[in-house]
Amino acid sequence: MDNTITLPAWVFNVLLLFAGIMVLDRLLMPSLRWYLRRRVKRVMDEVSTRLDIEIRPFQLTRRQGLIDQLLFDDQVIESVKTYATENEMPMALAQERAKRYAGEIVPAFNAYIYFRFGYWLARKLARLVYRVRVGFYDEDGLKKIPQGSSVVFVMNHRSNMDYVLVSFLVAEKTALSYAVGEWARIWPLHTLLKSMGAFFVRRNSGNPLYRKILERYVHLATRAGVCQAVFPEGGLTKSGELLEPRLGFMDYMLREYHPDFDKDIVFVPVGINYDRVIEDRSLIRKLDPNVSKRGKWFVIKTTIGFAYKTLLLSRKIRWRRFGYASVNFGSPISVKEWCELNQVDFNSTDQRQRFDQVKKLADQLMDNIGDVIPILPVALLSDILLEHKNVWKSELEIKSQAVQRIDELRAKGAPIDISIQACEGVLTNALGLLLGRGLVNSEDTLLRADFRSKPLLEYYANSIRHWR
Repeated sequence: MDNTITLPAWVFNVLLLFAGIMVLDRLLMPSLRWYLRRRVKRVMDEVSTRLDIEIRPFQLTRRQGLIDQLLFDDQVIESVKTYATENEMPMALAQERAKRYAGEIVPAFNAYIYFRFGYWLARKLARLVYRVRVGFYDEDGLKKIPQGSSVVFVMNHRSNMDYVLVSFLVAEKTALSYAVGEWARIWPLHTLLKSMGAFFVRRNSGNPLYRKILERYVHLATRAGVCQAVFPEGGLTKSGELLEPRLGFMDYMLREYHPDFDKDIVFVPVGINYDRVIEDRSLIRKLDPNVSKRGKWFVIKTTIGFAYKTLLLSRKIRWRRFGYASVNFGSPISVKEWCELNQVDFNSTDQRQRFDQVKKLADQLMDNIGDVIPILPVALLSDILLEHKNVWKSELEIKSQAVQRIDELRAKGAPIDISIQACEGVLTNALGLLLGRGLVNSEDTLLRADFRSKPLLEYYANSIRHWR
């Protein structure tokens, strides 16, 4: 008697697939998870000995736990009810939307990816293009920040390289959590940034439910002491000047702040500047209302082409083309001390009064950021060339005026890190960069600003114009 059972090939393949999945789930995956957890723990033990601002338990909480914490927050629950009523939709549908918004915002921080891959990548990218400099660092001020305080780095926003540059420079001090916009919601950048602690923000969203969930996440992260990095301007400057601060994020952090018993919030001003901003022409182009917006395919194609051409250059040539990227860290501002000095209690005032006080603090922070924005040679020469834009001058005359301006700026206390010994070489390289980009015309031995490049020269000059 033949007891052989014959199965179709597709049934056998399905059974084989399920058997493979079971083997992975029961045998291999637990071992892999144990191995990865051990690697992460090893990294945590290593970095915890050298970080000035430790990684908070909030950052190490499982992502689903943070999402649930948000969804069960009393204010979020009330907002979901209101949203369902106003939009005449079932409560379950409103809750599902809230869950989707929370999943979009909440990061999935992974210490191993941040300190092993993210730090390495940020360092490589920054040094690949620029001569990176930290011109001023208030080491004593940072050391005096009380343990457990919520530290927030507030900085001007000149380029998308800002994220890379500052993350690399402060990686020895702490792990930063950034708010990033829609530009980063593409795969695989989306997954990488989430694992590095970034949270996504829809710019100018008028959805009240979304804004409430974002507000509560920022509030919870701040109260938990997560070290954050914020651009008060809300977006990239297109003119090169410092923009008026947008108050949303700062208000989220401060609206329920009790100076008497809450942990301190400490804002650290950060000034960033570049000899050459990679996307400068694109930013200036957006200032012209008559110029049509370029499509995504054009942007992707141009970006890939630019990256390819840059990688083909030697490091020495790249540095000549892009010059310096510099970051200065200013003196910290304690919110607790600021409230005591100005007799302010954000939690007990109405919305209008609170916004007035938040704006007062934001304006002070923007002034402090302006005070530490590095004075770089290209910005300095751009300002001088624009002053005499119709006059032909020799290279020696331009350099002499630059040296005179450097002395004047130093007398005002401006953050300029160009030594007397290196001044000649630095100014020569900066002039070479401007000539190479066609921003300066040359005739025999004389130079002057190219009139067609005036907007670009103004863009760089505007970064230091507040020192006039």
